Order: sequence, then C-alpha cells, then structure tokens
Amino acid sequence: MMQRDDVPFLPRGVRTCFDRIRETEVLLGPERVLMLDQVGVAVLGRLDGVACLSEISQALSQVYDAPLDVIEPDVMAFVQDLVEKGMVHVRPH
Repeated sequence: MMQRDDVPFLPRGVRTCFDRIRETEVLLGPERVLMLDQVGVAVLGRLDGVACLSEISQALSQVYDAPLDVIEPDVMAFVQDLVEKGMVHVRPH
C-alpha cells in the first residue's frame, strides 16, 4: 500500500518519450509500452527520486488549481498501478 511519504522514481531502463508513430507520450520499459495521457505525463514528470507522493500531489494541486483531497488519491492510485506493473519503484522517505 502506498504511503504519502513514499518517494517514487523511474527505475533504470524505464523512461518517458514522445512516440512519433502514435503521436503521444509513452512510458517505455523492458518489453512494455504504456501510452500516457496529460495527467500521466504531469505525474511522471515529477518523479525525480526526491519528492514524496504528498509533495508531488501538492505541486500538481497548485499547477492545476485543483483540491488536494481530489488530486492526491488519483496520484497515489496512478503510481500504485505503475508500481504493480514494475514501471515505477518506490522507496520510503
């Protein structure tokens, strides 16, 4: 279960990039490609291995002028899904 103070990061071999064929941002991993929407790009762009989930959620809340209590559960669920797929790793803060 994800904790607010967990620090997510992209493991070696996983990265975001623009796929010219699909004309969209994607998350590339070993033998896996996930197409990203604008929200996914925004969240993954903040995974620097330093910021914890609560800091990432707070920053996105300010950027998108949205309530933190709406943003944070979505960020945590998105990151949890990617952790389960092996595309994001998390370490305790």
